[in-house]
Amino acid sequence: MTLLLSRRDVAALMDSEAWLEAVEAGFRALAEGRARAPSPMAIHGWGGTFHAKGASLALGRRYVALKLNGNFPGNPARHGLPTIQGAILLCDGENGALLAIIDSIEVTLRRTAAATALAAKFLARADSATILVCGCGAQAAAQLEALRAVLPLRRFYAWDRDAARAQAFARSHGLEAVADLRACDVIVACTTARSPYLGPGAVRPGTFVAAVGADSPDKSEVEPAVMRNALVVADVLAQCAAMGDLRHALAAGAMRREDVHAELHELVAGTRAGRTSDDQVTVFDSTGTAVQDVAAAAFVYERACRSAGFAAVDLAA
Repeated sequence: MTLLLSRRDVAALMDSEAWLEAVEAGFRALAEGRARAPSPMAIHGWGGTFHAKGASLALGRRYVALKLNGNFPGNPARHGLPTIQGAILLCDGENGALLAIIDSIEVTLRRTAAATALAAKFLARADSATILVCGCGAQAAAQLEALRAVLPLRRFYAWDRDAARAQAFARSHGLEAVADLRACDVIVACTTARSPYLGPGAVRPGTFVAAVGADSPDKSEVEPAVMRNALVVADVLAQCAAMGDLRHALAAGAMRREDVHAELHELVAGTRAGRTSDDQVTVFDSTGTAVQDVAAAAFVYERACRSAGFAAVDLAA
C-alpha cells in the first residue's frame, strides 16, 4: 500500500531529535558507501526554478527517493503560497514499489536545519551562546529550533534586508531584531541573496557560519574573503563547487577545491576532524543533498507505518 503523507502528517510524526537522527544516519551511510546521490537537476520555470534530487540508501531496508521542489521566491507576495513546494516519491530500492508520496515542504525545511545542527556539533564552539539568523523566512525558524537542541544558545538576533520582516519574525519567536549584521558565535545565512552580504567585519574569531541560502549557482551570501580565511566544510563538495558559496569563492580565486577541509560525512565518520581551536572561523556550505531527503523520508515512512500498526524496520539499528 502506498502512503500519502501531508505536511501536517510529517510534522506530527517527527521532532527535532528525529530529524537530527535521520540526517546523521544518512551522512553516516554516505561515509560507509551505503548511499549514492547523482547530481541534481534544475528545470527553469516562470518566476522560479524546479530542483530534482534523487538518492539511494541502505538503512535497515533499501530505499530510493526522488524529490521535486519548486522554488518560487515571489510566491508569498504574489500568490499567498510557500516559496518552496513539492513532493518526495519514496520507493523500495529492491523491487521498485512506490512506498509513499510525501509532501516535501516540512522535510526540506527540517532536514536542512538538521544538517546545520549536525555540522554545528563538529564545527561550532561548545559554549556558543549567541546566534544571528540572516533572513527571516520559514527556514529561519527551523534553523533556530534545530540549533537550540545542540548548543547552549542564550541570546538570539534576527536580521533581514526587509526590516519590518525581521521585526515581525523577532516578535513571533522571542528574538531581538537588529538593523545591521552583528558578530555572534553562530551565524546562519538563509536568505535568497544574489550578491554576498556577510563579510569579514561581521565574522569574528571562533564564529561558526552556516551558509544555507545558496542552493543555486546565481545565489551568494558569504563573501569569498570569509571563505578564504575559514575552515570550510561542504555537505557535498562537488555540489557546493557548482552552486554553493564555495562556487563564488572558487570563481574569485579566493579558494581552490583542495582548500576545503572536509565533507560533512567525513566528520560524522570520524575520518576528518572538525574544529581544532576556539579561534577558528568555520563555515558549513550547505546546498542540500538528496541523501538527506531519502533518509528523512525513510524515517517519516517508518514512523507512519508504526503509527498505523504496520510492520516497520528499525532504522537506528
